[in-house]
Amino acid sequence: MRVGFFGSGAFGLPTLKAIMAEHELVFVASQPDRPAGRRRQLRATPISELAMEESVRLLRPEKLDDEQIATIRSIDVDAWVVIAYGLKLPERLLEGRFACNLHGSLLPRWRGAAPIQRCLMAADEMSGVSVITLASVMDAGDILAEVATPIDPLETAGELHDRLSLLGPSVVLETLSSLESGALAPKSQREEDITFAAKLSRAEATVDFSMTADRVRGQVHGLTPWPGCDVRIGDSVLRLRRVRSHEVSHDAKPGTLLDSGLFACGVDQGGAIEILEVQPAGGRTMAWADWLRGHPLPEGQRMEST
Repeated sequence: MRVGFFGSGAFGLPTLKAIMAEHELVFVASQPDRPAGRRRQLRATPISELAMEESVRLLRPEKLDDEQIATIRSIDVDAWVVIAYGLKLPERLLEGRFACNLHGSLLPRWRGAAPIQRCLMAADEMSGVSVITLASVMDAGDILAEVATPIDPLETAGELHDRLSLLGPSVVLETLSSLESGALAPKSQREEDITFAAKLSRAEATVDFSMTADRVRGQVHGLTPWPGCDVRIGDSVLRLRRVRSHEVSHDAKPGTLLDSGLFACGVDQGGAIEILEVQPAGGRTMAWADWLRGHPLPEGQRMEST
């Protein structure tokens, strides 16, 4: 099949490579180069970089105006695949064309900008990817294919992002194969199961130890690597990177260091977290045991969110 690809983020790279291996990739549309890094130098998106390496026709419109829409619609393809593009495709572009989108959740759970982070922050036990048709409402299209995977309790958002991206090729290629054979079977989303995944902000780089241990764990892992989960212990400011939740009974205030070496979570629910990895301010990620060697803590020490 002749395929056009819309994407910008690294999440779409495995699927783009799979399309190139199995189909004729006619063009790639991606976001324009943006300033990045401390020096704010212009940097191409990961998708643009791959397209240029493979000498694929590359479109990088600042916006999808009438001229850009006419250009894209003039290119002869059988299907468009959209993954983390960053611009909404207008209805006048999509009219009469087949387009599918790969989304990093089991829809209709976690529609929106940050599905991977939000599923961890909610302490979900399962995640996955969905291929859907494009609709006027974000992520509300019919489901064409999906695959589920259990979440490792020690998995961070960055790690789950990379693992889910590797599930994309099989479901997108399955969708294109079904389109080619006329076997597509769209399934509408259950409205009663919808949840929304709002975009993350730096203001969320915090954790409430009065939550259950599983929710504290989910908060830490969902905010890793960005925007992080910052805490203060005595005179030290640390970013929690990885923790393990435990079901234990205690009557300590949330955030208190117990004699077991765990930190207490919500009094009403009990439970505690074991810290595994931290990042000191201005330093690199390190094992909690290594940090403790230079910063011994007394029982009863409180950890508080900054």
